[in-house]
Amino acid sequence: MTRSLIAGLGLLTLAAIPHFAMAQDGTDDLIKKGAYIARAADCMACHTNPGGKDYGGGYVISSPLGDIIASNISPSKTYGIGNWSEGQFAKAVREGVAPEGNLYPAMPYTAYSGISDADIHALYVYFMKGTKPVDEAPVKKTNLPFPFSQRWLMAGWNVLYASGKPMPAATTQEGGAKRGEYLVNVLAHCSTCHTPRNIAMSEDQSRFLGGADLGGWHAPNITSDPVSGIGGWSVEDIKSYLRDGSAHGKSQAAGGMAEAVEHSLRHLTDSDLSSIVEYLRTVKPVRDPNQKVPGFSFSTPKPADIAKLDAPIDRSPDAMTLGTSTNGAELYTGACASCHQLNGQGTHDQFYPSLTSNTIVGGPTSQNLVMAILKGVDRATNNGTVAMPAFEGQLNNEQVAAVANYVLSRFGNDALHVSASDVELLKRGGPKPFIARYAHSMSVAGIAAAGLFVLIIIFLLARRKVATR
Repeated sequence: MTRSLIAGLGLLTLAAIPHFAMAQDGTDDLIKKGAYIARAADCMACHTNPGGKDYGGGYVISSPLGDIIASNISPSKTYGIGNWSEGQFAKAVREGVAPEGNLYPAMPYTAYSGISDADIHALYVYFMKGTKPVDEAPVKKTNLPFPFSQRWLMAGWNVLYASGKPMPAATTQEGGAKRGEYLVNVLAHCSTCHTPRNIAMSEDQSRFLGGADLGGWHAPNITSDPVSGIGGWSVEDIKSYLRDGSAHGKSQAAGGMAEAVEHSLRHLTDSDLSSIVEYLRTVKPVRDPNQKVPGFSFSTPKPADIAKLDAPIDRSPDAMTLGTSTNGAELYTGACASCHQLNGQGTHDQFYPSLTSNTIVGGPTSQNLVMAILKGVDRATNNGTVAMPAFEGQLNNEQVAAVANYVLSRFGNDALHVSASDVELLKRGGPKPFIARYAHSMSVAGIAAAGLFVLIIIFLLARRKVATR
């Protein structure tokens, strides 16, 4: 028995050696640091399919050029990045060049180029030793139309638009606007969504963080401008929005921003949230000349036709699905008022938010209102889950437009108007950028021009040969 006990203790000791060794060389601390950096960089949101395994890929990223399927970045040696060296990992993250070839900038390597050497190292250790391998490939694959299917073309784009360098180590230290700059511009890559793009799909730095459209949604202006941006928000408003996805009397997060809150921002320390706010206060204001007042300034609901609001409404699923009414007041009463109330003020605790003093309803665009009606809201926070049903399968385009116009005219910016065709366009991801609309024609024309050029050269050479005979 004594021998068995000694042998058992010996086995336990041997089993503990790897963990002890990891603790001794600081690996545990690096894994912890890398996990936090991965959260701040929002890796989970894109590289994990809803309901799928962590970092197993498969998530569909809707880009203006088509759907891009996120890759498996687990330490799987067959389907993930398990065979990558730290140098290869750094090159992919910072430069958008993986061992298999160029990445698309849906992977925000133009921002990640600023990640410090120390943070790259911690991130690499975390992915290799702190996560589990997912030994399966995403079901779907990226299949963009020509010429965007030619990944090698990204090499030229990178020369022009991906020339960033790691930020100084001092910038990455905790506290202050410099730390906020590192978080906003590098790890959290806020400009990827919130900065409009130019004709070449590069960020327009003259309108840095001035708001941009993406996949039907509008990533709002988050500069220090008091009218078009968040200059009129308090420190706590911004921190609450980042942490919980909701700032009472200002706005609520939906779509991609809700994902950022769920997978990334709510996990940041209070110090880092404060640093983000401190930096955003310094960002050059960008003003929309067509916007005269802040989106949250529409604080009083306009009078309504009480007779219509009080009329009995059939709220059964069949009535909602098969109903043909395009009366905005009736649709609002049947689909929205049970949560947002007839007067649009929501619940007392704002779990169901007010539609007045709300930038989604009072802002310069109706996109996020329409998209919230179509897609709903699903946002996990530190205080529970916030959900709003999606009505895309219950209301047709005319009905979505009608209820959106009712909400705008009664609770927000009544200068805006939504048509059924607007709704259909947002369902398709919004207007296509110039390069997406004309790239195929330009590439065909380019190939034809190149062919013609070659024929001309051949013709001239042939003439010269004849002339010399």
